Amino acid sequence: MISDAIEHYHSLLYGSGLEDAIQKLLSGTAKHDLTFGSRPICSVLRPMFIGEAQYGDIKRDSTWVLSAIERLGQALMADAALRAELDLTSEEEQIVAIDPGFSAPDASGRLDAFLDSRGDFSFVEYNADSPGGLLYGDVLSEIFLEMNVLREFAQRFPVRRIGIRGQLLQTLLNCYREWGKWMVQEQPRIAIVDWNEVQTRAEFEICRQYFESQGYPTIIVDPRELDYRGGWLRAGDFQINLVYKRVVTGELMERCGLNHPLIRAVRDRSVCVANSFRVQMLFKKATFALLDDPANEHIFTPEETAALRRHIPWTRKLREGHTTYRGRKVDLLEFAILHRDQLVLKPNGDYGGRGVTLGWECTDEKWQQAIDDALGASFVLQERVEVLQQSFPTLINGEVKFEDRYVDFDPYTWAGEEVEGAGIRLSSSALLNVTAGGGSATPLLIINE
Repeated sequence: MISDAIEHYHSLLYGSGLEDAIQKLLSGTAKHDLTFGSRPICSVLRPMFIGEAQYGDIKRDSTWVLSAIERLGQALMADAALRAELDLTSEEEQIVAIDPGFSAPDASGRLDAFLDSRGDFSFVEYNADSPGGLLYGDVLSEIFLEMNVLREFAQRFPVRRIGIRGQLLQTLLNCYREWGKWMVQEQPRIAIVDWNEVQTRAEFEICRQYFESQGYPTIIVDPRELDYRGGWLRAGDFQINLVYKRVVTGELMERCGLNHPLIRAVRDRSVCVANSFRVQMLFKKATFALLDDPANEHIFTPEETAALRRHIPWTRKLREGHTTYRGRKVDLLEFAILHRDQLVLKPNGDYGGRGVTLGWECTDEKWQQAIDDALGASFVLQERVEVLQQSFPTLINGEVKFEDRYVDFDPYTWAGEEVEGAGIRLSSSALLNVTAGGGSATPLLIINE
């Protein structure tokens, strides 16, 4: 059904709908400043279509995986020996010890997944700390639904979008209420906090406009502009009750230290911050090694274990010694060298594709060097997963060309309990990231079956 829908959509683009689609995309991009640096966030003229049944399957199994991650988070807080597997620094240990005042540290999260040609999927990372791009897809779905080609397409294949702005705001407010300072007569004053120089600032503006339209005064502020005195976190004269934290925890600690006003205010329970600093544990790539290791099965329910086995690829911390692979004992370093073409090497504490080495794109010599260098730091090995490719009409220098793109399908998680919506990233490179070559976002639309 999906292949028929895509073929039908592409056929409609050959008609009068093409020029309208281009103009709607360009004008929407300009209106909302949907750019990453100097590049447009979206350079394709087709959404990602998925059937209602497949979306339901993804939601169900993603929820089980999310439940396992939350259960692992609780075990990590209770067991220092287990937590040591994450290679946290002493500063990270201090910041994760701060009680956020609400139950799920990952108020909003993104499970980075790849669909495959069989309709199944594999999770390769969990972006628990300040996941970006949520509102880009939200706005893009509105832009696409205004296109004539989508309106004509929907006559044969009815579609629906999933609104994200309202979901995000409600999740933040729920954290605020649980945190304990909620008063019925008070509207929390919200700060969206990240560095001034980040290239996702347009997303913050979309967020600010929506929050204020719902009656919540909101400011976008750099961490260096925050002040904490008299029991109040402030940005100038703006007193802050609730922080939508987009600054990455590790970067905040590295650049500003543990005595930063935001960290002190959270420690004193003077402000509610979501996502909380405790997500620094779940942010580590080594969490997937813990999720995948059979030695930890006792932590999870049978349903969670089944979902992990189906959707989490083999993942291990890189270190000398033996481990298991598909039920057999192997020497990890020897296994890594012999199976280069099936492995990915990832830094434990980085993000955005930085420091990732794809074994199948290396020579033997380069792979050996990458392994040797990584042994002196904190890295994980992960088994390669199939990555779906689809053809997308792509706008290049004013012309439309059909090009194959790798598809990254990333379900959004809410308050550690719910999965709803997903971000879609496309790339001409197997290392999928918006910054990668040929990178683009596109909205998710669900086809009613």
